[in-house]
Amino acid sequence: MTALGFLYPGHSGEDDYPRIEQLLGSDIRVDLVHTDIGEDAHRVDALREMGSPHRLAAGVAELRLAGADAVVWACTSGSFVHGWEGAQEQVRALAQAAGLPASSTSFAFVHAAKEIGARRVAIGATYPDDVARLFADFLDAAGIEVVDVVSSGIITAAEVGTWTEEEVLALARAADHTDAEAVFLPDTALRTAAHIPAMEKELGKPVLTANQVTIWEGLRLADRRVNAPELGALFTREPVVQA
Repeated sequence: MTALGFLYPGHSGEDDYPRIEQLLGSDIRVDLVHTDIGEDAHRVDALREMGSPHRLAAGVAELRLAGADAVVWACTSGSFVHGWEGAQEQVRALAQAAGLPASSTSFAFVHAAKEIGARRVAIGATYPDDVARLFADFLDAAGIEVVDVVSSGIITAAEVGTWTEEEVLALARAADHTDAEAVFLPDTALRTAAHIPAMEKELGKPVLTANQVTIWEGLRLADRRVNAPELGALFTREPVVQA
């Protein structure tokens, strides 16, 4: 049994995690602990506080007791908003507190992009433009070229969590760019797990979404590969170990 631990901020798009767990197979367990987000706002100050060490550390003990093999901070904006160096320090502190391999959704996007060989990407963000641009800066620091950024200007994760399938697909369409080798949808509040194959079929390229890459990152930390085509191109890379 491989047990993956995730610290998820508040309540919004967490339905994706049991859905993905079901697709991965019976020997992979997904444990989700909800962290206290403070103020639900896609603002730099609120996002920095959301990902502060004391808020993350509060959920670590529960994941350790559950027997997690790795832990991922399942929040994109609450990690990249600290900048490249700050996000690395955030992960180091999390690993130290948990005594486990650790990462965050922002780094998950970087590692997943390398996995699929995407060097130029487009971003479809639910966030306001200033926050979305910080994600582009983060990717640039990782050597990934961002060819376009589309922002929806939504302030709260709660509102993002109400989005329908058509709204998710519309965001992916709006973000797509001729020069992009992949499209990124970076908000873990956005329910996307059920829609990835449809988005990839329509756009004709990989679509990486926050909850999808977060789970993949947990598997990477636990040294597992799973073939799950229902979760998109990211989960069909070789070599593959079946669940």
